[in-house]
Amino acid sequence: MHLKQLSLLNFKNYNEAELTFQPGVNAFAGNNGAGKTNLLDAIHYLSLCKSYFNPIDSQQIKQSADFFMVNGVFEKDNQKEVIACGLKRNQKKQFKRNKKEYQRLADHIGLFPLVMISPYDVSIIIDGSEERRKFIDNVISQTDTQYLDELITYNKTLINRNALLKLIADTGRYDPTLLEVYNEQLIASGNIIFQKRKAFMDAFTGIFNKHYQYISDDAEQVSLVYVSQLLTDDFASLLSGSVERDRILERTTCGIHKDELEFTIHGMPMKKFGSQGQQKSFLIALKLAQYSFLQQQKGYKPLLLLDDIFDKLDEDRTRKLMQMVSDNDFGQVFITDTSAARIKDIFNGLGIAISLFNVNKGEVAHGQD
Repeated sequence: MHLKQLSLLNFKNYNEAELTFQPGVNAFAGNNGAGKTNLLDAIHYLSLCKSYFNPIDSQQIKQSADFFMVNGVFEKDNQKEVIACGLKRNQKKQFKRNKKEYQRLADHIGLFPLVMISPYDVSIIIDGSEERRKFIDNVISQTDTQYLDELITYNKTLINRNALLKLIADTGRYDPTLLEVYNEQLIASGNIIFQKRKAFMDAFTGIFNKHYQYISDDAEQVSLVYVSQLLTDDFASLLSGSVERDRILERTTCGIHKDELEFTIHGMPMKKFGSQGQQKSFLIALKLAQYSFLQQQKGYKPLLLLDDIFDKLDEDRTRKLMQMVSDNDFGQVFITDTSAARIKDIFNGLGIAISLFNVNKGEVAHGQD
């Protein structure tokens, strides 16, 4: 699978752009703020129906415009697939595959799998547990449609149960029957999500370790551990045992929405004891493991998007990473960097042909490869 063409209209800082890509490595070079990352985000839209960086769709519309359009032509299984995403201000987002509009965006997720590596990913390490759950959910959702459906159901039920707890606190009227209905719904979806997360982590951890050892040359000892209340207690018992605490706090205090991933280096929290370079290596290994897992599950190669990847990586790790993503284990790759010369030097040294685009203030030109 690869993306052959991309066209933009009023998307972020672009009035209009038309690009044609090669199946291998495609690179965007330009100054900060030129719009390189916006091109990657447009590709992310085509795969996952949303921006990687900003959940508010209307904020992707170019200032002073009334709508945006992002279109892409993929080649998959020797078939042409045309994907179109459009949004008019104050209207519902439209998403079409081969001119047929989706009734549910969830039905598109996983058809064109994608992995993005960005400087913003440091939030997975330094921010709260929600970011790490999002990472797990993103990977599994691209391989398992039931998981995504159960996750949507669980989150809706969680909102309803929390609203009921607040209502009980506000009115003093306790409704154990309705609370039990929400408990049963949470348990049904939560147990499925937990089992799928556990199975995923069992498969994923070994893949991650292999990638980290390669990138770091076995220089550091790191670990990745899945933590869940459901590993030691059944969900029904947890909910029944936390009713009083939930009523006092007016929210659901146990369940799979409390799951966590623990990242360590030499047995210590990566957040506090990992250098910027070590944290970046950890994140890259995490994302490359995501890529390998998606490829194993889907049976074909996802797109790989590398945004500003050379920052904070030493020369040796950069070379090893580029060698890895350019070999036969990976498919189509998109890279951004501020220096066209650096991109050319790296890939010339590896003997790999690339397609290079120069980006300047929302304008794209095909450069010398």
